[in-house]
Amino acid sequence: DFQRCQRAMAARGADAAPCQWYYRVYKSLCPTSWVTTWDEAREEGTFPGKI
Repeated sequence: DFQRCQRAMAARGADAAPCQWYYRVYKSLCPTSWVTTWDEAREEGTFPGKI
């Protein structure tokens, strides 16, 4: 939801600060290795899901 929130806020030209709640939640729940892998896959355009 963090990625979707950021994209939606950017599309509106709004501040993405409200998205930080999602960021904190996924960073606290998911292992760092998973987050790193997901970030790299998104940057490379190889993330297996639609965000």
